[in-house]
Amino acid sequence: MQLARHVYLTPTPVRIWHWLNAFGIVTLCLTGAEIRFPEYAPILGNYKAAVRVHNAAGVVVAVSYALWFLYYAFVARSLVKLYVPTVQDLKRGMIRQAFYYFFYYFLGTRPNPHHATPEDKFNPLQKTAYAAVMFLFTPLVIVTGLLLMNVDPLRELVVMAGGLTLLTAAHWLLACVFCAFLIAHVYLATLGHTPFAHFKPMWTGWEEVEEHDDSKHRSAA
Repeated sequence: MQLARHVYLTPTPVRIWHWLNAFGIVTLCLTGAEIRFPEYAPILGNYKAAVRVHNAAGVVVAVSYALWFLYYAFVARSLVKLYVPTVQDLKRGMIRQAFYYFFYYFLGTRPNPHHATPEDKFNPLQKTAYAAVMFLFTPLVIVTGLLLMNVDPLRELVVMAGGLTLLTAAHWLLACVFCAFLIAHVYLATLGHTPFAHFKPMWTGWEEVEEHDDSKHRSAA
């Protein structure tokens, strides 16, 4: 028997950051495609306009990232607890969660092994993916982007980073990682008990969490 309760998982500052960051990332992906392939992706129809919008979106994402880090590190004080996977997450949790996503969810034979709480909001796969994105890929794409935006005043740093060609290639590869993450992120968000179950809390803060009543099994035992 499945029960449901509502849990306040996403505070207002995090929801504001999430949508600001989402808008910035989507804008970066679209304008980045136009900058890289102007003949195939004329989204704004003007190369210089695409560069200006891309740079502005990059600044928005950099500022929102700083606000996200300051909020979780110094206000909520839950940055490590929420975003860094534990040893058990890496040894067993990731495999168990992957089996659920790839098999049990579609077969309907087992419930989601992770039950979100404000103190343990993300499952092991989410923790690992978010840790890589937020602690590695996002800082790298911000740094490479800032260097590419300021090649002349930061020329010495550009040379130290390997030169303009290497820097551009690295920024492009990081952008591809973000595009792939964005697609996977949206798809996995639809795998709740309803297709929009995981989208709703990003607007309201409240998520309906399923609980499985095993009292019958205990009685039988």
